[in-house]
Amino acid sequence: MTPELALKHIWTLAGCDPVALHAVSLAGTDPGLPSVYRVGSLASATIAVTGLAAAEYWRLRSGHRQQVSVQMRRALAAFRSERYLRIDDGPPPTLRDPVTGFYETGDGRWIQLHTNFAHHLKGVLEVLGCDNGRESVAAAIRGWEGATLDRTLADAGLCAALIRTPDEWAALEQAKAIARLPLFEIERIGDAPVEPPRSGDTDADRPLAGVRVLDLSRIIAGPVAGRALAHHGADVLSVNGPHLPNIAPLVIDNGRGKRSALVDLRDAAGRDTLRGLARDADVFLQAYRPGALAARGFGPDELARLRPGIVHVSVCAYGHTGPWAQRRGFDSLVQSASGIAWTERAAAGSVEPRHLPCQALDHATGYLAAFGAMVALARRAREGGSWHVKVSLAQTGRWLQSFGLLDDGQRAPEVSLEDVRDCVASVQSEFGRVLGVQPAEQLDETPAFYALPPARLGAYEARWT
Repeated sequence: MTPELALKHIWTLAGCDPVALHAVSLAGTDPGLPSVYRVGSLASATIAVTGLAAAEYWRLRSGHRQQVSVQMRRALAAFRSERYLRIDDGPPPTLRDPVTGFYETGDGRWIQLHTNFAHHLKGVLEVLGCDNGRESVAAAIRGWEGATLDRTLADAGLCAALIRTPDEWAALEQAKAIARLPLFEIERIGDAPVEPPRSGDTDADRPLAGVRVLDLSRIIAGPVAGRALAHHGADVLSVNGPHLPNIAPLVIDNGRGKRSALVDLRDAAGRDTLRGLARDADVFLQAYRPGALAARGFGPDELARLRPGIVHVSVCAYGHTGPWAQRRGFDSLVQSASGIAWTERAAAGSVEPRHLPCQALDHATGYLAAFGAMVALARRAREGGSWHVKVSLAQTGRWLQSFGLLDDGQRAPEVSLEDVRDCVASVQSEFGRVLGVQPAEQLDETPAFYALPPARLGAYEARWT
């Protein structure tokens, strides 16, 4: 699938005005990175459609159409933003625990562990009954049958995935549940008055000026969605629990353009604080497992009653329905479970499985979430209503797999930071001088940019400006 066809698919699925597609210009062809998958088409399409949604919301505000353009090489740089992050010209950030990775099981299968959070690592070591370290873990895993270990770790609420072929994945009930879903869903969940775009106190010349976004997400997919809304002018307040683990470089990379506050939803005072914020919010973006926030009183229907007109955006790993809906997952695990890592290995003729050359499912899902939020805001401006947007890494992965494969894709050269120097810029922050990838979508009237540098968790009060 070409970037143009992928863009048209997203735009049409959302029921958007087809005339607007004439305002988009795309440049570049796959492969832009070493992969047999058309990652560049995925990156260009999801970023371009996000830019186009921002341009269309700007048209609602101003009456002006504008051109949107995306170069594939810039889109792929954005899809690798965490990889190109630098602090004070230092080394590349460390993003993974040493135990995270692929291991061969006793029956000749492969399994991937994801142990980047300390409690996940501790749990895996307890199940395996071994010491911390790759050699100890590898020796313990060789005593397990692959499918049994996969199931045991999942039942324990831990993060792992058996490496499956695409056909093995397709035979699972979870894959069948995903196959019945569209790429994303944007559904009306309640009645509310029409709310035209409003101007904020500042930056009224930006598409999302005056739009308030609560970002209750961590790591990559959800935070990328909030970051995309921020670089089109939204007031994004990132809300973390003081007890929840994070990965420091990702806090910096995905915190650009946002304010950050701490709210503890384990106590009544914290829940009251979040309710107060939600009453004055336009978008409630969350990436908890399905049902987790509803148990705290912050499900889509509860929020629509609390704040008629809210746009609730839900991001998850394996989909919002099916037997794996509650399974913990990350981009690399979905790649492993769904056959992507197996396919990359087969194409390379390597022994170990291979992931995509970027966290493509995370980033694409994040941009789709931001796109869905803006489409829902535009619908609210025209017809009113409260809205629920649903996306998942597995749905995005299934769509990427439908694009077809590139026979010689893995022969494409690696792309270093030096190769994308024109795609990055520096900003001074409390972390030091942060070098980060800039927004890839070019809007000729309202350029995307980050109005705020990244801030430490809890640097701001839990209130709207």
